[in-house]
Amino acid sequence: MTLHYLDDKALVKRLLRGDELAFGEFFDHYYPGLFRFTLARVGRDRELAEDIAQGALCQAIRKLSTYRGEAALFSWLCTFCRHEIHAQLSRLNRRPDDVFLSEDVPEIRAALESLSSAEASGPEMELRRRELSQWVLSTLDHLPRHHARALTWKYLSDLSVKEIAQRLGLSPKAAESLLTRARASFRDVFSTLSSTGLPNPGLRSKETP
Repeated sequence: MTLHYLDDKALVKRLLRGDELAFGEFFDHYYPGLFRFTLARVGRDRELAEDIAQGALCQAIRKLSTYRGEAALFSWLCTFCRHEIHAQLSRLNRRPDDVFLSEDVPEIRAALESLSSAEASGPEMELRRRELSQWVLSTLDHLPRHHARALTWKYLSDLSVKEIAQRLGLSPKAAESLLTRARASFRDVFSTLSSTGLPNPGLRSKETP
C-alpha cells in the first residue's frame, strides 16, 4: 500500500476525539510504510520489523497530543520507529543496518536536481532522469506543503535561504530550521517509496509552486 496523501492534522484531530474509523485509516495507511522503513534497518527480519512497526504505532498513538504538524506525520512516526529499532536491537545485541539516507547521498541529490536538468546524454540518461523526476515528484507530494515548497525553491529554483525566508515570512534562522526538517522528511519518505517500486505520478494531490 503506498503512502497516499492524507490531511495529517485532520487525521490526528479525529484520532484524539476517539474516532474509530480514523484509527483504522491511521493503521492501514501508515503501517505498511513503517514496516518497510523498519525492514530495511533490521536485516530484512520480517517478524522483528512487524513487532517494531506495531510498537512504534502504539507509542505514537500515546503521544498524539504532542504532534504539531511541523513535519509530515509519516516522518514523525519514523522517529518512534528509530527509537523502537534501537531498543529492540540493543536488547538483541545487534546493530541496525546503516541505511539512514542523507541529502549528500548522490541518489538523493540527483533526484532533487533532476527536475531542473535540461540536458540528457543519451537515451539511458534521459530515462534515468525521467525516473528520478517521478521519484522526487512523488516524494514531494507526500510532504507538508510548506516543506515541499521550501525544498523546491532551494534545490530547483536555487533560491537562497534569505529569499526563501522572505517568501515564507520567516526569519533566515527559522527558514534554515524549516529546511532541515524538510530534508529529514524528504529522506524518510524517499527511502520508503524507493523500496516499493516506481511511484505513481498520477497520485499527485497538491501543488508545490
